[in-house]
Amino acid sequence: MNLTIRKAYISSDGGWFMDVFNVVDNDDNKIRDKELIDYIQRRIETSAGFVPSRRGSVGVMPSEEYTSIELAGTDRPGLFSEVCAVLADLHCNVVNAEIWTHNARAAAVVHVTDDSIGCAITDPKRLSTIKELLCNVLKGSDDLKTVKTTLSAPGVMHRERRLHQIMFAERDYERVERKGVRTVEGGSSRPQITLLNIEKDYTVITMRSKDRPKLLFDIVCTLTDMEYVVFHGMVSTGRMEAYQEFYIRHVDGLPISSEAERVRVIQCLEAAIERRASEGLELELFTEDRPGLLSDITRIFRENSLCIKRALISTKGGKAKDTFYVTDVTGNPVDPKIIDSIRRQIGQSELQVKHSSNLASKPPNQETTMGYFFGNLFKARTFQNFKLIRSYS
Repeated sequence: MNLTIRKAYISSDGGWFMDVFNVVDNDDNKIRDKELIDYIQRRIETSAGFVPSRRGSVGVMPSEEYTSIELAGTDRPGLFSEVCAVLADLHCNVVNAEIWTHNARAAAVVHVTDDSIGCAITDPKRLSTIKELLCNVLKGSDDLKTVKTTLSAPGVMHRERRLHQIMFAERDYERVERKGVRTVEGGSSRPQITLLNIEKDYTVITMRSKDRPKLLFDIVCTLTDMEYVVFHGMVSTGRMEAYQEFYIRHVDGLPISSEAERVRVIQCLEAAIERRASEGLELELFTEDRPGLLSDITRIFRENSLCIKRALISTKGGKAKDTFYVTDVTGNPVDPKIIDSIRRQIGQSELQVKHSSNLASKPPNQETTMGYFFGNLFKARTFQNFKLIRSYS
C-alpha cells in the first residue's frame, strides 16, 4: 500500500493489545481515501485470528500461476546473472523476484513460469533439473555447506518475510571480512542499539538508525524469528532518523539474561536494519517484457563489472519494471562512464538512474540513544503507564 509509519505506540498485556499508528502516503499526506481505509480494516480483521507459525518453512498451497524458487548461499560478483542465465536456458520466465545480499550472504525468492505456456512448472523431472543446475551455480563459491535451493508452489508466506527468515538461517548477522571487498564501516554510521533490563520483567531495546521504508517491519520480523514477543513499544521518525523502543520478553516469558544472548540480539537487529539498506546506485528498468530479458540485463551488468546488492523484479501487463542497487565489484560507487555505456546498450529511455545512496551514512547527532529513551520515558504518557502494567501471562 506504500504507506509510511511516522509514529507508533504499541501496548499489550493480559491478553489485550492497543496499537496506534500514524501513517502518511508517499507524498507525506494524511490518508483520506475511504476505500483504502476500509481495505486496511478488512485486512486487519481477517488477520486477527490465530495463524500457526511458518518459521523455517515455505509455501505449500497449490497454485497454477507460478513456481516459487528460494536460493541461499555465499554472495559473489555475477551470481544473480548466472542464476538468470540458467533459468533462461531452462525456459523459465521470471515474473517476480527479490534478491538481498548482506555480509557476504545472498538470498532470493524467485517466481517463475514455463515461458511457453505462462503457467507454473509442475513436471517433477524438470523441477529436479532446475534445482540441480541452480545448486551447481551456487556451488561456484568456496562455501558448499550453505548452498540451498528450494522449489515449491507459492503459499501465504510474505516474500520479504521469507527473505528475513532465509538470511537469519544463513547467519548473515555474523560479520565476514572479505579481501578486496569494501565492508560496512563501523562507528557512528552503524545503527545504535542498546539493551537494558527493567525490574526483571522486560528487556528494553532502544534503536537509532537512518530512517527508510519498511524499517519497523524488518525489526519486528527479526524479533519474531528470534522468538521474542513485543509487549510495549514506541516508534518516532525525524527528517532522516528513526527512533524505536521496545519492551520485549522471550516466548518463555523471560527477559534477556546473558551477555551472549544480548550480543546476538544486537547483531541480528543490526542485520535486519542493514539488509534492505539501499547501498549503491539505484537503476530502474522499465520496458516490454520478454523471455530471457532478465538474463540479458544482468549479463550486461556482469560484463561491465557491476555487482547487484539488491534487486526487485516485477512484471505486469506485458511490462517489466525492475529496480537494481549496484556497486562495482569492490563495493565502491560505479564509474558514471560505465553507467552511460550500459544505458546505451540497454536503451537510454528504458534504463534510468534514480539516485545514488550514500555508502557512508551521515552520523547521527550527539544525543545518546539512552538519553533519547529516558527523555521519552518521562515525556510520553504511554510510557508513564508502563510501570502500572504488570504481566498476567
